[in-house]
Amino acid sequence: MLLYLTVMGGVLAQKNTAFKPGEIWEDTEGTHINAHGGGILFHEGVYYWFGEHKTAGRGGNRANVGVGCYSSTDLYNWKNEGIALAVHEEGSGSDIEKGSVIERPKVIYNEKTKQFVMWFHLELKGQGYDAARTALAVSDHPTGPYVFKKSLRPNAGVWPVNFNEEWKKKTVTESELEAWSDEWKKEVAEGLFIRRDFEGGQMSRDMGLFVDDDGKAYHIHAAEENLTLHISELTDDYLDFTGKWAVMEPAGHNEAPAIFKHEGRYYMIASGCTGWDPNAARSFVSDDMLGPWEPLGNPAVGEDADLTFYSQSTFILPVQGKEAAFIFMADRWTPQNPIDGRYVWLPITMEGGKPILRWKDEWKLDVFE
Repeated sequence: MLLYLTVMGGVLAQKNTAFKPGEIWEDTEGTHINAHGGGILFHEGVYYWFGEHKTAGRGGNRANVGVGCYSSTDLYNWKNEGIALAVHEEGSGSDIEKGSVIERPKVIYNEKTKQFVMWFHLELKGQGYDAARTALAVSDHPTGPYVFKKSLRPNAGVWPVNFNEEWKKKTVTESELEAWSDEWKKEVAEGLFIRRDFEGGQMSRDMGLFVDDDGKAYHIHAAEENLTLHISELTDDYLDFTGKWAVMEPAGHNEAPAIFKHEGRYYMIASGCTGWDPNAARSFVSDDMLGPWEPLGNPAVGEDADLTFYSQSTFILPVQGKEAAFIFMADRWTPQNPIDGRYVWLPITMEGGKPILRWKDEWKLDVFE
């Protein structure tokens, strides 16, 4: 359902009054929202949506512009606040120079430092997806500009808290194993890649952030060649890693992690690893952020549930002012023309202690009432 705002007798923009998953979603200026792989910050009564600014054509998945920001007070209508983090000039040698890859930016606010902190997955220009780094930028204002600080591979020289002491002593290497064999899977689960990357730091690709009720923040990222999720505690200022981290679902081949907390328990929705193609989502529950995590199966039900309604998770949004109201945010990727990527937002319902997703052509926030 759409209403139209008028200014001086002419149509200014459409006013959205409902969510329409998978359709073009115009901002208040009438342009399709450009904030892919995004996350949302709620601050002082305003929602801020940060995401990858895509461009047209096959090269549109590279960071040609930066990270976009939109603001809203009702979640239906979004104002373009411009580029929150701009890429650096081509040829500058910066980690985030034009042509690098910036994915899944997430922003959290630090109550102690009064800083807005952005972490994102970074791939260095010209290196494909080999760099597998996480990167940090900060700002004094929610909409930016954000200043790039550093990129790194996290947890160098530190073992996970849930790692068997005997596994640290293993010497088996990848070259000795047949990929995807039972023996290979066993060795991955017992730290094959953790040991390989121990000195230089662990890989960090698809990522998310989660701030707990006590203000403690966590960085959740796909590591070990996208085979295993790592959950890492951040320092109190959110600008670094404490070295306390855990392995989640070793060799489970999960990415696109998104977390929410409900009735004291932590829930995660993630996806499998099939490139830009959709697959069946998977969900997990834990009593502690660092695990152990219990698999709950595919949260999606109904037609196209095996492809998560042709989408992939990016963030789970708690709706302010409503009890147990969570929105599953996902992307429909279009790698041939990334700027045309669509957004799939669906309400999460809790049934039997599990998060459930059902397709809706159109829905409103009153579904939570």
